[in-house]
Amino acid sequence: MKREDKIYESYVQILKEELVPAMGCTEPIALAYAAARAREVLGEVPDKVLVEASGSIIKNVKSVIVPNTNHLKGIPAAAAAGIIGGKAERELEVISEVSEEEIRMMRTFLESTEVKVVHVDNGITFDIIITVYRGNDYAKVRIANYHTNIVLIEKNGEKLLDIPVEGEKEEGLTDRSILNMEDIWDFIQSLDIEDVREVLDQQITYNTAISEEGLKGDYGANIGSVLLSTYGSDIKTRAKAKAAAGSDARMNGCELPVVINSGSGNQGITCSIPVVEYAKELEAGEDKMYRALALSNLVAIHQKTGIGRLSAYCGAVSAGAAAGAGIAYLCSGGYEEVIHTVVNALAIVSGIVCDGAKASCAAKIASSVDAGILGYYMYTNGQQFYGGDGIVTKGVEATIKNVGRLGKEGMRETNEEIIKIMVEE
Repeated sequence: MKREDKIYESYVQILKEELVPAMGCTEPIALAYAAARAREVLGEVPDKVLVEASGSIIKNVKSVIVPNTNHLKGIPAAAAAGIIGGKAERELEVISEVSEEEIRMMRTFLESTEVKVVHVDNGITFDIIITVYRGNDYAKVRIANYHTNIVLIEKNGEKLLDIPVEGEKEEGLTDRSILNMEDIWDFIQSLDIEDVREVLDQQITYNTAISEEGLKGDYGANIGSVLLSTYGSDIKTRAKAKAAAGSDARMNGCELPVVINSGSGNQGITCSIPVVEYAKELEAGEDKMYRALALSNLVAIHQKTGIGRLSAYCGAVSAGAAAGAGIAYLCSGGYEEVIHTVVNALAIVSGIVCDGAKASCAAKIASSVDAGILGYYMYTNGQQFYGGDGIVTKGVEATIKNVGRLGKEGMRETNEEIIKIMVEE
């Protein structure tokens, strides 16, 4: 692959589009972003708020702590954070600069203002519509299909922006369907590191910092710390523990940003931190580490393209398999080692469900990274799963396609049942 090739340019652009910073769990932050923009359009603090959200948004916002809110949880908290302290121009870092006074004002706002939440089904998985009212005035903002994709801005009946939503197409983004394992492998061999250095440096810096904070602090169930105190600190355990620790912190109110992957901070942590740890352990060098990270990130995005941004299929599984691919490369594995690592990992943990963002995500990350590592060592020991073993079929692309079908179509009813269980609590 040549640097001037269209596919090379597209792969670089995909990394730049996906590897962006976000503070806090990305679904409540997307909701806060919509709320901040709606308040901006209204021009004043509202006296009533209506949040209309798809089931998957409700699921992913319900149980997670919103950063910079003094440990408030849920949809009303995310909306209040955006309305009171949000800076819409910061997008997924919308509430990264909040004062103590604004945090106090959020609580007062929630105590004095009606925030109504309605479950809507407009035929798409990712859907947020926020309407803010003040007297006879209102402003409405809709985000659809991905976290920063504002498709509607309306004030008092006038549509200031109105982009048609055509199913789950991700308008404005580079076509992800061009991703495949052979071209990803070719890309990382021919990659000019300078083309992706900035985004990968930011991913390393941000995600390492929140991982270290997760190990130092007391966050959630402290999965990272439990792993290290129970199993020791060899590289296989460290890779799992440090990834889990980043999620420990992130799901439980840590106010540090992460660089995401496929719209998810947990996935961004999962497909980067284990690779960084292995690169340090193996003294692989900067060049090889960057190539391994590019590989891991693209493999994760490739898998998620078929599954979709939100699903009942746990995204950590895709990211853990991708981390396994990056680790295989760092251990001097070639293309065959990489693709068999991915297939083996998917065969092991593809049954993990997503029941929203919360503390247990860290444990799911640890299991998924473990599957990625085991998937690699299986192949180096002459073992693998074969076509016909459950959802595994002949060829890595066919297996990834099966997983996409499972996550997007097969688990649609599972997702609805999970949402019902969570709403009925």
